[in-house]
Amino acid sequence: MKCNNIQKLHAESKRKKLEKQMAYQIKVAKLPKPEEEYIFHPDRKWRFDFAYPDLMIGIECEGGTWAKEAGRHNRGKGFRDDCIKYNEAALLGWRVLRFTSDLIAGGMALQVIEKAIAGATEG
Repeated sequence: MKCNNIQKLHAESKRKKLEKQMAYQIKVAKLPKPEEEYIFHPDRKWRFDFAYPDLMIGIECEGGTWAKEAGRHNRGKGFRDDCIKYNEAALLGWRVLRFTSDLIAGGMALQVIEKAIAGATEG
């Protein structure tokens, strides 16, 4: 297996761990269960890690932000592609919440998700 493939598998493993941590926090907080790997765009296969489609809230767990070597989301093309994805989501009316590993681990991500759900269900 080439070095790039090993690095890719390692990055995917870390990302899944981050998503599992986020899912666990949402469950423990007794928030509504979000859709996982939700395809939000009518023409593209873009996904949110988690989504509340009825509230138009998308959640992205951004792994690799503190890595010594830049991950896909931190390199030029990956960052650019994410900008396109998030702009398209905004044009469709989605509120996209993006969280780094430290925001998830520290509980700030959960607080923001709680606020977003409360704000979307008021009125």
